[in-house]
Amino acid sequence: MDSLRVPELFGVRGKNVLVTGGARGIGLMIASGFVANGADVYIASRDAAACDDVATKLTASGPGTCVALGSADLSTEEGCAALARAFREKTDAGALHVLVNNSGTSWGAPMRAHGEKGWDKTYDLNVKGVFFLTRELLPALDAGSREDDPARVINVGSTAGLRPQVFPTFSYDASKAAAHHLTKKLADELADRRAEGGASITVNAIAPGYVPSRMSQQLATYEEAKDVLKGGIPLRRRGNEKDMAGAALYLASAAGAWVTGVVLPVDGGFLAKL
Repeated sequence: MDSLRVPELFGVRGKNVLVTGGARGIGLMIASGFVANGADVYIASRDAAACDDVATKLTASGPGTCVALGSADLSTEEGCAALARAFREKTDAGALHVLVNNSGTSWGAPMRAHGEKGWDKTYDLNVKGVFFLTRELLPALDAGSREDDPARVINVGSTAGLRPQVFPTFSYDASKAAAHHLTKKLADELADRRAEGGASITVNAIAPGYVPSRMSQQLATYEEAKDVLKGGIPLRRRGNEKDMAGAALYLASAAGAWVTGVVLPVDGGFLAKL
């Protein structure tokens, strides 16, 4: 029965976790949750200085550790390969137990002004980046997988990928829908890795609703944001670090070991209000 106790069922102590975009916003919330529960966390961000600062602070708070992997451009195949190399150089065993694909970007413009640049920017990072980084880290994920404890990939999607926003975020909404579909595709592809020397890798997505971050603050410039915040969230509050970290810890722990191909909305009931 010890396996059903909370420390065993939801524990992540000693796991190697890589969180992209881990220096701010939802990525920082998730990274903080893993460090607070004893995991060894590696973070990357476009802002190398912020990455170093966050790693120092999280390690000091413990009981886990946090290592900055520096600046990373995950919108290109080359950038994803570079981050995978940086992770391998920082770890002795090279095993990765949890990959959190959190890095993302948005773009908003009226349809008549929503050009190719916005589509390329969002799809390069929000979709292609998820695919290429996961692919580049497959050897490390295989090394971190066991028959009774699969390696995990957790993609950070959005409720915007399940229900279009009222804002003119055409490419962002479509990119998150694509990321959700890619999650299911990868879940099927990576479920059995025995032929590659691994075990299993689960792939799931978290679809946050309105969680305060630099990206979500951009939506406040639209008049429609007032209505969304006033009456669009049944639980009457915005998301916070406990909500984001809790969902990630569940998917990364023994409690979530038999869950794959799932897009989990964490949105205060936003999607239930049709």
